[in-house]
Amino acid sequence: MKYVVIDRGDDLSRRLTGRFHTLASAHGFAPDAESPDIVISIGGDGTLLQAFHRYNHLLDRVSFVGVHTGHLGFYADWQAHELDDLVAKMASDKPQYVRYPLVEVVANRPDGSERYLALNEFTLKGVGSTLVASIHINDELFEMFRGDGIVVSTPSGSTAYNKSLGGAVIHPSIESLQIAEIASINNRVYRTLGSSVVLPKHHHCDIIPEKESQRLALVVDHISIERSDIRSLRCTVSDKKICFARYRPFPFWRRVREAFLTES
Repeated sequence: MKYVVIDRGDDLSRRLTGRFHTLASAHGFAPDAESPDIVISIGGDGTLLQAFHRYNHLLDRVSFVGVHTGHLGFYADWQAHELDDLVAKMASDKPQYVRYPLVEVVANRPDGSERYLALNEFTLKGVGSTLVASIHINDELFEMFRGDGIVVSTPSGSTAYNKSLGGAVIHPSIESLQIAEIASINNRVYRTLGSSVVLPKHHHCDIIPEKESQRLALVVDHISIERSDIRSLRCTVSDKKICFARYRPFPFWRRVREAFLTES
């Protein structure tokens, strides 16, 4: 088995990375940062997001395992003190592979387009001004949005920024994306739906800024990009998925309960 470890960089995560290398070597695993079979994330959910974006060009052949070293790791199956058990199971057991949907965003500019994949969410905001944009669903105008921004989340990302905006928590087996508003302006003149909207895989959403030269902040998970030449953005459920290697059961609703309802 070829593997790579991505860690958060703090002392505990670095010590666990060293321990993982020692245990992996004893079982004959080979480190390979260029073409791994499995990516081990040691840290928090932010570390897992970094690992995903570093290796999302290999999604058709790589799987991910999360070890969390903080208080909350929604994507992590393992805690720091369980590292030895994890490596032992990797050496002896065949994992169950669980695949989560992703959101694909295509940003169209006058000179071309750029494509992004999000594991949690894509966020669009105006820089220094209110975001004004029309939202089209399946090529029909749905609403004219005025407010702080728009979040388009995956099912697994529905527990993140989307949830804080009052959006629904969606099981990752439902291939969909969710559109949530950030502080929309609603009065006698301006009107938006005001609640989140869930689109199935075969639907698409276009976000078209009212002013072509408006400076916009595009945030894909933890990656922030500022541009003033965006003509439109198309959001869809990607044909690609992230694959997690599960060496023991950890159902989605248990993750939700432990993350939000169980006292620490």
